[in-house]
Amino acid sequence: MSNVQVILKMLRLVKPLTLPMLLAIFIGVLGFLCAIGIPVISVMAILQISGMYPHFPLDYLLMILLSMAILRGVLHYGEQAANHYIAFKLLAIIRDRVYTALRRLAPAKLDGQDKGNLISLITNDVELLEVFYAHTISPVVIAFFTSLILLKFFAHLHPIAMLIALVAYITMAIVIPFYVHHQGHDIGQKNRDEIGNMSSFLLESYRGLSTLFQYHAGQKRLEDMMKKSDDIEQLQGRMKKIEAKQTVVSQLLISFSAMVMFVVMFMLYSQGEISVYRVIMAVVLMLSSFGPVMALSNLANNLLSTLSSGRRVMSLLEEEALIPEVTQQPETLFDTIHVDHVSFDYDSQDEIIHDLTTDFQKGQVTGIIGKSGSGKSTLLKLLMRFYDPVDGVIRIGEKELQMINTFDMRHMFAYVTQETVLFHDSIENNLRIARLDASLEDIQKACQKASIHDWIMSLPDGYATKVSELGSSLSGGERQRLGLARAFLSQAECILLDEPTSNLDVLNEAIILKALQNEKERTIILVSHRESTMKIAQKVMTMDQGRMS
Repeated sequence: MSNVQVILKMLRLVKPLTLPMLLAIFIGVLGFLCAIGIPVISVMAILQISGMYPHFPLDYLLMILLSMAILRGVLHYGEQAANHYIAFKLLAIIRDRVYTALRRLAPAKLDGQDKGNLISLITNDVELLEVFYAHTISPVVIAFFTSLILLKFFAHLHPIAMLIALVAYITMAIVIPFYVHHQGHDIGQKNRDEIGNMSSFLLESYRGLSTLFQYHAGQKRLEDMMKKSDDIEQLQGRMKKIEAKQTVVSQLLISFSAMVMFVVMFMLYSQGEISVYRVIMAVVLMLSSFGPVMALSNLANNLLSTLSSGRRVMSLLEEEALIPEVTQQPETLFDTIHVDHVSFDYDSQDEIIHDLTTDFQKGQVTGIIGKSGSGKSTLLKLLMRFYDPVDGVIRIGEKELQMINTFDMRHMFAYVTQETVLFHDSIENNLRIARLDASLEDIQKACQKASIHDWIMSLPDGYATKVSELGSSLSGGERQRLGLARAFLSQAECILLDEPTSNLDVLNEAIILKALQNEKERTIILVSHRESTMKIAQKVMTMDQGRMS
């Protein structure tokens, strides 16, 4: 995606805020005209005292000068307020779209994705777009209209003065930024990618801290982190050098343009074509009029990082979902699940499931046993429609999964994996995710079934006890029982259990299996490599290399 395409895609998001943007541009143009007018009117006042500018009385000029000084502050504040209002509104819209995109892409497109890079995109990249919306769009338009007005003033002084100013403005606003873009395009993109990689590296290091300590690998990890940090610092240093070069060239251009303006206008004065007043005014106007295009030129270097971030964000928003969400289909009632000649592989690798045909009867406890890698967990993901089969079809009743509303299907199933995800919140709120309208009594009943109620009540704050990030303050068995409690709390008609008792002792396993057996109205599909777990199953199937027997 080229920078032009990125800019066009980002500009489309401004449409709902067109009026505030036009207001910001109007205020900005007036503000710059006041800023430029202050030195110009000041010179007019001096020339009026010397008798070279008799057109306006001195007291009028002083009143105009004072008004411009006050207005410049007010208008600058108004422009910044309008631009930041637009920026923060748009950032809220973009964040909403990013989270919607992540929800649309999950889980198939996000499986195996670099989580640290995603976090960097959601936080740093989106935040950097503020530069584009608050400090880029309106300055570009403001510079254009302000320059047109100034060129008219230069044309009034002399057509050649207008030509000199036009060349200077084009050089400052277009030539220099394009040079900066050419020099730093790849560096800016690489810088954003490296920052994302660093975020991922730090996240992995934090999560694996105990492992690093255990194997004395902390020093090596620290050295790797310092090298990554040095690489980022070098990239940013190169960007700063380009920015410094751009600043020097811009300042030289201002000085050179003023000199050229003076020499050319003085020659015209020598030939009797213009007065001394016009020579002085042309030079003063040249020196003071670079504000709008200078602001535009200064954006070039920051814009490299901003556009790199914009490219990453826009690419995510346009990413096609591997499993598109289904809506507007007639409501489907849960029934027997039919798996008909299903085959599946991940990214054209060896088949995980091959030509599988079976049924899961409604209201029945079905056990699936098999070795690791035999396709048990993958089958549950296909039933949840996290992925679609490469061949074959899965139906609920007579209706294919692809024809069932995603919202309806998600409410049919409660899926308990080997690793229960817990949030940095209270135990009660972590459980209520399964059913938002559940009462505390409902939650407690679910926890009793999962054999964890007594443990929760033994905690100082009971169900209000905070869980650490990712549930790190709990044992594997405690997390697993909380995951089971969620399943019991949900109103799902089918519970999919992937190794639900792998982290439990024999006593707790027996309690939970009995609770599952009592869920008479629910369909339960129980995956395990333990034969002891299968004693509650009414039907047991064995999977081996993607086949069922």
